[in-house]
Amino acid sequence: MQAEIITIGDELLIGQVIDSNSAFIAKELNKIGVAVHQITSVQDDHDQILETLTEANDRSQIIIMTGGLGPTKDDVTKHVLCAFLEDTLVQDEAVLQYIEYLFQHYISTPISDLNRQQALVPSRAQILHNQYGTAPGLWMERNGSSFVSLPGVPFEMKALVKDKVLPKIVEHYERPHIIHKTLMTYGWGESAIANKIEDWEDNLPSEIKFAYLPSLGRVRLRLSAKGKDKTYLQNLVNAEAKKLYPLIGEIIYGEEEDESIEAGIGKLLIQKGMTLATAESFTGGRIAEQLTTIPGASKYFKGTVVSYATETKIQLLGVAPELIEKHSVVSEAVAVAMARNVRQIIGTDFAVATTGNAGPTKGDSQEEVGTAFIAISSPERTFAQKFVLGNHRERIVQKGVNKAFELLQKEILNF
Repeated sequence: MQAEIITIGDELLIGQVIDSNSAFIAKELNKIGVAVHQITSVQDDHDQILETLTEANDRSQIIIMTGGLGPTKDDVTKHVLCAFLEDTLVQDEAVLQYIEYLFQHYISTPISDLNRQQALVPSRAQILHNQYGTAPGLWMERNGSSFVSLPGVPFEMKALVKDKVLPKIVEHYERPHIIHKTLMTYGWGESAIANKIEDWEDNLPSEIKFAYLPSLGRVRLRLSAKGKDKTYLQNLVNAEAKKLYPLIGEIIYGEEEDESIEAGIGKLLIQKGMTLATAESFTGGRIAEQLTTIPGASKYFKGTVVSYATETKIQLLGVAPELIEKHSVVSEAVAVAMARNVRQIIGTDFAVATTGNAGPTKGDSQEEVGTAFIAISSPERTFAQKFVLGNHRERIVQKGVNKAFELLQKEILNF
């Protein structure tokens, strides 16, 4: 079973929009045993889309397209599909009624003929109802292959994939099982880990593929297996993953089961009935932002103070001016005070605080660019650690966020 993804839009090719749709679709397909072998981005051009579809049809059984279904003249996907499948556009009354309903209840601008034209669909297409937008999803078949066309708006596309596309694929195709297990590590680089687990890696069973997935401050280790016997594959992957703990257990901080570390932190806090606040300086609210992308975060995350300027640390967080004068604003002492004080001010069980120099200049501190202190405050103790995070501003910030989550997770696990 082979699938591929085609994303359509000039905005993708000029870098104006990042193609996050492909990553989402590939991940969801993988969950149901469908492997994506190619991802292609093409411009809003009839001939190029047609050529890409022709090539995809020779390679894959499932072709999923996103984009090009809007009401403007540059949205040509449906016309190309008709040319490719030797079909014609017809008006779908149910789609038209829903478009008119959306304009009556949710859209302030008057409906136009261009909007109504979105109800034109290939005559042989199965309509995938888009509850969040005016462009329906389309499912078409040719010579044993399925062609799925989805709107490019991410939240519309995601709902259609989960609610419509995946169930139809499961119904139509017999698929192998694909099992993944990912161990999350921090503190060592990729080469250091490879040296430590070399013998283990050399003796992996042939059914298992192993990959290093490095990112800022951490390396994910992914074991994958594919086949018909799900139980056998799961047991095999789990057994091999277990062998890594005696080798590198000191740097493994968890297993990724399709969730981020911040989602895992949220689950831990909910399980323990505990709460969290943050006080951020050089991370600029990034920790709070990542926490609040998790649905239900208000159950445990109670608020943040983004104390970017020194005077804000003094005025809002109550950090003593003499402490800053003595130790510098980028220091262990100030980080500890920020964490302890925000925990008391907001009234939570845990708090995270960050202070550092992300550059490009030193600002109010004499610490070198890349120096950061991250503090954790809990009911039992408050402490801070110093990190040197490099010299690239964006990497410094994101590394700081990652380190903060790692320290916080370890501290919560102590309770």
